[in-house]
Amino acid sequence: MRDSRDDHDPDGDDPDLDPDGDDPDLDPDCHDPDGDDPDHGPDDDDHEGDDGDDPDDRDTHRPDVAIDAVLHAYELKDERRTGWQLRGVDAPESVAAHSWGVAYLVLALGDRFREELPGLDLDLALRLAVVHDVAEAKTGDVATRADDAVEPVDRAAKEAAERAAMAELAAPLPDRIREAWEAYEARDSPEAVLVKECDLLDTCLQAVIYERDDRYDPADGDPGAFREYEDLDEFFATAEPRIRTVAGRTLFERLRDRYRSIRDGDGDGNCVGDGDGNCVGDGDGDNP
Repeated sequence: MRDSRDDHDPDGDDPDLDPDGDDPDLDPDCHDPDGDDPDHGPDDDDHEGDDGDDPDDRDTHRPDVAIDAVLHAYELKDERRTGWQLRGVDAPESVAAHSWGVAYLVLALGDRFREELPGLDLDLALRLAVVHDVAEAKTGDVATRADDAVEPVDRAAKEAAERAAMAELAAPLPDRIREAWEAYEARDSPEAVLVKECDLLDTCLQAVIYERDDRYDPADGDPGAFREYEDLDEFFATAEPRIRTVAGRTLFERLRDRYRSIRDGDGDGNCVGDGDGNCVGDGDGDNP
């Protein structure tokens, strides 16, 4: 009978047997105790019992509420402005397109307001312009009307709804989102005043474009919604009393003159008006 003790090498001369555990290939735990072997390191992801604590793995399965909030805000890209729809404008702009227009006006014409708005920060104003209508992603766009025959908007209810919407949309995002929106709503900073002026002027600019391009047919909208105003006149009537600055009023009057010139068939709108809608000369390129 073969003695099982023959399987051992008491002298340690057999290279295939390593009683001292110096051979890593024969280590009973099958790993590199020093962690030097990348295939058998102590952090090997292939070990059973891995609890999946890798941050990347966790983020893959965890809902990202910030992304959800941004996706919700992106609905502004498809939210059509109600006033244009009521007037039967073909493919009217979205709220997001309007917000871009406001931001562009801040950047393009904001310097004209510096004398009346000392300390004006155009970069901060741009931030306000971007977020000023974000709440409408949840509330929808509510048109401001000048027509006395139309039931007026409940301002308190509208403000409460927008504030609640903004609280939800901005909650998972940086504080600067909510702070910019609040600053715009307060209207007590140079930046907020400028953005509101540009908000009104953007609507006037858009009316010039729709009139120039013959982009609307009242019969395609809600004819009963406009009783006191013809064409796109109400959009100017709505904006006029809310303009607060001389610079804003100057721009408003030039835009209204262009609109009236096009509406009445007096030209392509490139004219200098007398403030009453009469074209008194060709533009020199300085008018918007």
